[in-house]
Amino acid sequence: MQKPRLSFWQIWNMSFGFLGIQFGWGLQLANMSGIYTYLGARPEQVPILWLAGPVTGLLVQPIIGSMSDRTWNRLGRRRPYFLTGAILASIALFFMPDSSVLWMAAGLLWILDANINVSMEPFRAFVADKLSVDQRTAGFAMQSFFIGVGATLANILPYIFRRMHVDDRAVNAGSSSAPVIPASVSYSFKIGAVTFLICVLWTVITTKEFPPENMAEFDRKRKERKGISATVSEVASALREMPVTMKQLAVVQFFTWLGLFCMWMFFGLMTSYHVFGATSEKDPRFTDGQAWGGNAFAIYSITCFAVAFLLPPLAKLTSRKIVHAISLLCGAIGLLSVYFIHDKSILLLTMVGVGVAWASILAMPYAILSGAIPGARMGVYMGIFNFFIVIPEIIASFAFGPVIRAAFGSDNPNSAIYVVMAGGVFLTLAAISVLLVKDVADKNVPEAAVIAGDEEELLTLPESAQPVPSTGLIDEK
Repeated sequence: MQKPRLSFWQIWNMSFGFLGIQFGWGLQLANMSGIYTYLGARPEQVPILWLAGPVTGLLVQPIIGSMSDRTWNRLGRRRPYFLTGAILASIALFFMPDSSVLWMAAGLLWILDANINVSMEPFRAFVADKLSVDQRTAGFAMQSFFIGVGATLANILPYIFRRMHVDDRAVNAGSSSAPVIPASVSYSFKIGAVTFLICVLWTVITTKEFPPENMAEFDRKRKERKGISATVSEVASALREMPVTMKQLAVVQFFTWLGLFCMWMFFGLMTSYHVFGATSEKDPRFTDGQAWGGNAFAIYSITCFAVAFLLPPLAKLTSRKIVHAISLLCGAIGLLSVYFIHDKSILLLTMVGVGVAWASILAMPYAILSGAIPGARMGVYMGIFNFFIVIPEIIASFAFGPVIRAAFGSDNPNSAIYVVMAGGVFLTLAAISVLLVKDVADKNVPEAAVIAGDEEELLTLPESAQPVPSTGLIDEK
């Protein structure tokens, strides 16, 4: 199928929902460790409380991806899933800061993460479904832009409310002994919930999907693969057929996301204890540090959308592997440098390096995989590629707590800075690993051959690339 070229605003509309998704995810990443601490969690308990995200991602994404591959109704193929996910995730996001006990916050996080996953993978496939080969780089650069904008808003909003002195009154109803989550966090989550839903609705309303070329054949295959057993079988089949490049990138992704989770789980706590000098969660400096940690995350998000459009031309001049390796090293230097920083303003500079790494993480691994992807199985392969993100988080959730207790003792606030620095070590290992990846771009495939191959099996680009064996794109003739 020859897809029509889309205008700038059509690509804008189809990507706009990512702003809302990232708004919700960014609020969670920057504030959940603080919320858990307000509700009485000790530092070594924080990793296990983050377990909801990776477990739901591991289970939900490949299943939802496979189901969306076989769906077609009045809303289309992908839109029913990311709209449903947006509605349920927004509800969980809205009520998250009203949690009064740890189990309530952890339960709402589980619901939130499950439905962010329901939205995310079909949304990525939706963007790739709509774009022709020569427009996909621009489409996913737009996607990275909205990811950066959404995260920036999520990270800076609590600080803005803090500056407006909204924390002068508590938001938790109940007895005077109830834990108090700052109003700045509560208002940010509620605004984020509304933004999440509105942004996804905008994409649903303004963008239509292409129907299957052969509806009769599509219906026949859908009936053949109906039921959960067929879904499980398809996921297993795709895992068996995983190509070498995807296996090599699995190592890169493992170290990359292990490093990122070190940062997301503990950077806010590190800021409160190491930079602001808080002694406990009841110290007023703890809340100030949490808000400033959100500002730091905003810096890496701003850097992300500022450099997103610069990476593709740099990759053309060198290679995608070189650009990604250098970007990861920038992030590693940023995280390792926190040991020497005690000034809150200088701390923001560490996130510039992380922002460069984040922009590359959102694009380059998926671009490297973009040479061998069948459009009919796009959703299930995206879900499988997500394994390499969630497995490191599961390991972090189970292992970080015992390691922290063994190395630093129970309830030691100084542990946070060393976990953040460990993230820098993991990003360094990822940078080394990416140089060992086999990138089909190194074969210098003529553009005409790529387009000809795409007529047989559809390509995808960043954030949705999940390969299977040969598509004919690199076969010598």
